[in-house]
Amino acid sequence: MLPSQSFINISFFQPQSFLMTGIQGLEAIHGWISIPFSSMYTVALTGNCLILLAVKRTNSLHQPMYYFLSMLALSDVGLTLSTMPSTLAVLWFDYRLISFHTCLIQMFFLHSFSVVESSVLLAMSFDRFVAISNPLRYASVLTNNVIIRIGATITTRATLSLLPLPFLLKRLNYCPGKILLSHSFCFHADVMKLACADITVNILYGLYVVLSTVGVDSLLIVMSYALILHTVMGLASPRERVRTLNTCVSHILAVLVFYIPVIGVSMIHRFGKHLPHIVHALVAYVYLVVPPVLNPIIYSVKSKPIRGAMFSVLRRKDQ
Repeated sequence: MLPSQSFINISFFQPQSFLMTGIQGLEAIHGWISIPFSSMYTVALTGNCLILLAVKRTNSLHQPMYYFLSMLALSDVGLTLSTMPSTLAVLWFDYRLISFHTCLIQMFFLHSFSVVESSVLLAMSFDRFVAISNPLRYASVLTNNVIIRIGATITTRATLSLLPLPFLLKRLNYCPGKILLSHSFCFHADVMKLACADITVNILYGLYVVLSTVGVDSLLIVMSYALILHTVMGLASPRERVRTLNTCVSHILAVLVFYIPVIGVSMIHRFGKHLPHIVHALVAYVYLVVPPVLNPIIYSVKSKPIRGAMFSVLRRKDQ
């Protein structure tokens, strides 16, 4: 006699797919909401690709500062492409299913490109420090080989830091009835809450990754600007001080555009559980969508060489 299905012990369960969420409470106007999202994704991809083409095609931009800017643009393109397909699928077609393994892959790339962006911003602060504190040795310190090594280190660091996360999630036992994600993409903190198991290891490793990457980077950026400010204050001419600090404005804005949403997301996930879902959703979208949109605008407005090179790329396409 076969045992009834109700007595079968399911000791381990992984869902085949998760159910993504758009903006709860505003499902009726997802079509309208998709218009600004589509526009922002278009601006992000167009602006960052223009920067990459401008630096590649303009010999005068083959300098350390612009190589680092290319790395920033590349990380922004990666971050945009990580979330764009699933977000637009939810908003355009109300297609909310994402397979378990696709979710883990998206989560890995999403968090990896965030770590890469943080690391690139740190490298750019080092670039500004060397350029201001020791301008005569700038070219000899930041050679092409050094920049390639920095880029390889950034990529390796992000990959090794985030690679364990999918495996830590894959080992968990999930609740059969809990498949609803809080966003239209996969966050580590969001996915692990769906597990019916002890997630202490996931929490501790996630905290370690945040502190050892974004936490350390932000601290080193603050230290580098303290040293830059000390160097600038040693300049005799007030006009020279302003001119020197003006070379850092674009980078400072890029740092603020990235780190303020990061802090917002961290605070919301840990202390904002009582807040409405729309607040969680908006903060997450600001964190993922706004930096890739604003960075090309910031650098094209503040940097005349970049602006001129971008216009040259556009003129070539028109011809």
